[in-house]
Amino acid sequence: MLPALFVAHGAPLLAIENNVYTKFLNSLGHSLPKPKAIVLFSAHWESSVQKVSNVDEFETIYDFGGFPEALYRIKYPASGDETITKEITELFAKQGVPFEVNTARGLDHGAWVVLRLLYPHADIPVISMSVNPRLSPEEQYKIGSSLSSLREKDMLIIASGGTVHNLGALRMAGDNGKVDQWALDFDMWLEKKISNWDVESLFKYDTLAPNADFAVPPYGNEHFIPLFYAMGSADQEKSAKLLHRSYRYGNLSHSVWQFGELK
Repeated sequence: MLPALFVAHGAPLLAIENNVYTKFLNSLGHSLPKPKAIVLFSAHWESSVQKVSNVDEFETIYDFGGFPEALYRIKYPASGDETITKEITELFAKQGVPFEVNTARGLDHGAWVVLRLLYPHADIPVISMSVNPRLSPEEQYKIGSSLSSLREKDMLIIASGGTVHNLGALRMAGDNGKVDQWALDFDMWLEKKISNWDVESLFKYDTLAPNADFAVPPYGNEHFIPLFYAMGSADQEKSAKLLHRSYRYGNLSHSVWQFGELK
């Protein structure tokens, strides 16, 4: 059985950088058994109804602007898997989760930046999944839990986003290694609640966590909520492990959480 992962995708520049975080993701990909498939929830694919991809080969979406030309030359031509898409939709139907199948959308940078660092050869089938910020955390968690059986079949569930993601607070020009205390305080609260699997508190993070309105601003909660999808897929085990945490630009968190055990 493979664990589930919450992986911060950071800024698009990660795709062409060589730093402590990119090196960690490279090594993480090597440390896990090769998955049969990857089911990936991306913060950059929002929809009011759960979307499930059914694509033969994904196009690479450059959903950003003003970055070096090298980024726009990167391709990640992962393939889909119609059989696994069907299995996912059957699980959703069984659990009463509304869904729609999408046959056209490519992989956004929340997906391909992470996938390329973990599995650079694009040789593992990918099923791309949307997230819905308008759902409650309990509902997002339930969607993840409905897919828990996929992990028993050596499929890797990844949720891509970021625990602290406030674009208005970033210091892109002053990336000097100093981390804002408000970001640290939020992540420390989060670490305690996740490690203890205190979902009752986590579901109310917006009112209980210190600096929640700054760490997860109302316009940016789509980056935080993938955490609940990944966590839900390990509901039967209720085990969590912080694998990595570092910061860029003063407060942009690069957190990687593992949910469930590798068995």
